Amino acid sequence: MATATNAQILVLSQWLSAAYPVGAFAYSHGLEAAADQGWVTNGTDLENWLQEVLTLGAGQSDALFLAAAWRAETAQTLAQLDASARAFAASKERLFETSQQGQSFGLVTETIWGGALTGLTYPVALGGAAAAQNLPLDLTQMMYLQAFLSNLIAAGQRLLPVGQTEGQQILQRLSTRLPSIAAETGSGDLTQLSATAFLADIAAMKHETQHSRIFRT
Repeated sequence: MATATNAQILVLSQWLSAAYPVGAFAYSHGLEAAADQGWVTNGTDLENWLQEVLTLGAGQSDALFLAAAWRAETAQTLAQLDASARAFAASKERLFETSQQGQSFGLVTETIWGGALTGLTYPVALGGAAAAQNLPLDLTQMMYLQAFLSNLIAAGQRLLPVGQTEGQQILQRLSTRLPSIAAETGSGDLTQLSATAFLADIAAMKHETQHSRIFRT
């Protein structure tokens, strides 16, 4: 793991904080549909669900796309990676989620730090921005994934009987997996791409036609 400077940590902390205007709070990544179907009913279910998403679903694939974008040497390569990230989205709402957050991240980050980021999916935009600012890849991946988990735990707390302490316990346990995911995906080798969190993908599809909902995905 590269040693990050205080300035680098502060930039990442700002980008990946709940206050950064990417609208992450509006997305449940299919969790709302899973709760509606009764597939996730309590804190234990939530932790198991998020572990699957993290290690076998979008967590793992986003970490790969982020690493590949961080290593991209040209704008053309970045655009090709973005096209692959879009194609890999398992449903309409998954594509909407990553494209909308990426667009919001790009607009704000361009305005403050410069670069050409708008129009990219979220992990690709973040990877490109982190490389431009010489931010450590492994730390960027881990903080991105922890922010992703934090948002979904917050969504779970709105949908399920999960309290603040239990939510933080879930986040702490799942966060212990982040260094190994960063190490496994740091090469940015997209031949490693796979996704076997099938029920999470089905939940995202079901959410498209769910009658009553509070999240956009």
